[in-house]
Amino acid sequence: MAQPMLKKDDDRDDEVDYHPFFGIEKGAVLQEARVFNDPQIDPRRCSQVITKVLYILNQGDTLTQIEGTEVFFSVTKLFQSKDPGLRRMMYLMIKELSPSAGEVIMVTSSLMKDMNSKTDMYRANAIRVLSRIIDGTILAQIERYLKQAIVDKNPVVASAALVSGIHLLQTSPEVVKRWSNEVQEAVQSRASLVQFHALALLYQIRQHDRLAVTKLVTSLTKGSVRSPLAQCLLIRYASQVIRESGANQAGERPHFDYLESCLRHKAEMVILEAARAITELSGVTSRELTPAITVLQLFLSSSKPVLRFAAVRTLNKVAMTHPLAVTNCNIDMESLISDSNRSIATLAITTLLKTGNESSVDRLMKQITNFMADIADEFKIVVVDAIRSLCLKFPLKYRSLMNFLSNILREEGGFEYKKAIVDSIVTLIRDIPDAKEIGLFHLCEFIEDCEFTYLSTQILHLMGNEGPRTSDPSKYIRYVYNRVILENATVRAAAVSTLAKFGALVDSLKPRIFVLLRRCLFDSDDEVRDRATLYLKVLGGEAVVGETEKETNEFLFGSFDIPLVNLEASLKNYEPSETPFDISSVPREVRSQPLAEKKAAGKKPTGPAGPTSGPVVSAIDAYEKSLSSIPEFAAFGKLFKSSAPVELTEAETEYAVSVVKHIYDGHVILQFNCSNTIPEQLLENVTVLIDASEAEDFAEVYTKPLRSLPYDSPGQTFVAFEKPDGVPAVGKFSNILKFIVKEVDPASGEVEEDGVEDEYQLEELEVTYADYMLKVPVSNFRNAWEGMDPESEHVDEYGLGARESLAEAVNAVISILGMHPCEGTEVVANNSRSHTCLLSGVFIGNVKVLVRLSFGISGPKEVAMKLAVRSDDPDVSDRIHEIVASG
Repeated sequence: MAQPMLKKDDDRDDEVDYHPFFGIEKGAVLQEARVFNDPQIDPRRCSQVITKVLYILNQGDTLTQIEGTEVFFSVTKLFQSKDPGLRRMMYLMIKELSPSAGEVIMVTSSLMKDMNSKTDMYRANAIRVLSRIIDGTILAQIERYLKQAIVDKNPVVASAALVSGIHLLQTSPEVVKRWSNEVQEAVQSRASLVQFHALALLYQIRQHDRLAVTKLVTSLTKGSVRSPLAQCLLIRYASQVIRESGANQAGERPHFDYLESCLRHKAEMVILEAARAITELSGVTSRELTPAITVLQLFLSSSKPVLRFAAVRTLNKVAMTHPLAVTNCNIDMESLISDSNRSIATLAITTLLKTGNESSVDRLMKQITNFMADIADEFKIVVVDAIRSLCLKFPLKYRSLMNFLSNILREEGGFEYKKAIVDSIVTLIRDIPDAKEIGLFHLCEFIEDCEFTYLSTQILHLMGNEGPRTSDPSKYIRYVYNRVILENATVRAAAVSTLAKFGALVDSLKPRIFVLLRRCLFDSDDEVRDRATLYLKVLGGEAVVGETEKETNEFLFGSFDIPLVNLEASLKNYEPSETPFDISSVPREVRSQPLAEKKAAGKKPTGPAGPTSGPVVSAIDAYEKSLSSIPEFAAFGKLFKSSAPVELTEAETEYAVSVVKHIYDGHVILQFNCSNTIPEQLLENVTVLIDASEAEDFAEVYTKPLRSLPYDSPGQTFVAFEKPDGVPAVGKFSNILKFIVKEVDPASGEVEEDGVEDEYQLEELEVTYADYMLKVPVSNFRNAWEGMDPESEHVDEYGLGARESLAEAVNAVISILGMHPCEGTEVVANNSRSHTCLLSGVFIGNVKVLVRLSFGISGPKEVAMKLAVRSDDPDVSDRIHEIVASG
């Protein structure tokens, strides 16, 4: 997707900044481009025109085929110029114009001539341009020159050839793989960038050969790599070899000595990379961690903020699994609490909360009190979560920690921040019995002045469950009844239910509760009146709904565990007769998908691996029930979203694998649905090895293998990643299916005892911004739009380039955002030259988002778009624009 077009900032009318390209128009620039045809070439003027054309292209404007051809042939005339600056601009222009096959032929000879020039600047740029515009036929003609350039004495030329090889590997892998000897020689280069690019290319050539990668790492760890950048790459490759070798078992880890030696390197980036690699090893011991922790501790006192941030961030991650190993750094981290960089200060305080001992809790609380006023809500939430963990670790300190939480609960803050505090107090009430009454009292005080309906109803529900079981239940009645008088209808209804729970569970309070409930019969809201009437009739004995008091309470206050879709289907199937409808006959379990459906196309997932048909619960409910049954995932909280299955294998392959992405606030679970299509094989211990090097915000925390995968019987294996809470982290994952193969006798069905380890390369998987958006419709878009704060609105314009139709452009944007089209606006009328599309959704963090898209055709198949976003959080509005701009 194109970058946003330039527009004036209305909020900055008084600060008019000079912009050399303000108000630039494509037509005027194309007129200026005729200067390329002048007999006497003016290098300065030509460079300025090329800059304008490149600016227009990068702002989202595109050239028609005729315009592009004219500009391209005009630019090629600049080969006559000997001016170095103009020649470099010309090369960049040719690369950006992406000429067609017919046009490439016209310029290839000139580029090949430059590639063999005596001027190194010409050679390097010609190589880069050729690699981007040629096809396989021309590549065969220049392959010899590229191989020579890889080992060229000039590092600029060699680096250009290696980077070109990395690009060409995607389109012509067989050709590039023949360059292994030259690339191997370039790895020994003394030039830093050459060595870095050579190592990256050599690894990509061999990445699918595990043995070759191991040999490469083994040979290079002996000291032939001098470039700090190449060292960082080699550290990552060595870590991958360690992970794949399963060296967390008995015995020494291969290449661990190399990682440890890198901690003594003179380059800071190498030291940090090595320390991070060691701390992220699976099953790492305290002895192995010690040298890495020591160097990170030194960086904590560095004068460079980036080093302090990198060190404390790494230590923060280590503290989650090895808090004792980080204890020695506590004194240094305490000095970072007052750091001017609030990200560093937040990480320092949360790390201290994870590693501190019981005696240091009070001192930390005093420091945090001053610290909290200076940071944003998102940082405060991180601190609150850390305090909750600390309280569960040292339950005897619940009074000071609970008082701290109650104090910050009274301060100003957004919904997410308040919700994090309330959730923390609720957790402490549930897990620390002595904290129940003091926690309930703090929550009662909070709802007296709570502006968030959701939190008020959540607290009232908790009070109804816990209040009647306290030593003096009557002291909470005043707080509950105040909500009936002062709040909106939703909170009033919740308060009525809470009062009824006190009346049902505390006999001494029942007469007083009945008086209060009778007052609710005159409420203006139907729901409040209906609830009050129900509770009075049932608790007063006028209506009988159960034989015992327990059954009555279960009817009134028990959870409704019947899936609504199942109930709807049962009601539709019910035929009126003398026999009344029996709600107990409605199925409460999630019906698994029939095997015939799972096997369709040989690749359909099983159970909750995909949408099911018939009377079943929604897909996300099915997923949540399945995942919560796994103990390791039960603590991840509420499932926010589950994606549709994404295929990772091609059709008709021996193994069929698809993946479902389950999104939580602080975690992402990848569910791999696997099928074995070979009757003569049984797969055991099936796992997926994931390389998350291109997804830096994700940290793998747990893998659940699939014990057995027989023929034609799908199963699942899971990999869980931790990510920053509430942050829409994105990244790309490389996946390898690993398993043990055992032969099966087709006649008898007997399985051989001995198996062979094997692996199968899967396609890459991406977690995108759209994965953090729920498709949630709104009944009246206009009312919802006007009901949102206009200050949260962010408007910008985009050029979408050439499209076959307006409908294609609309569908593309809807797909990128992952939002729900409202009021049928996704349908575009035939031959329409303009269209408006309305979208709604909920972004992670339960942030409601509304989008208004205005499309128009600005030229022959050129589509322009105006994007207006409103949301509950202005930062989310900005995020939506980032998604479109990067899409």
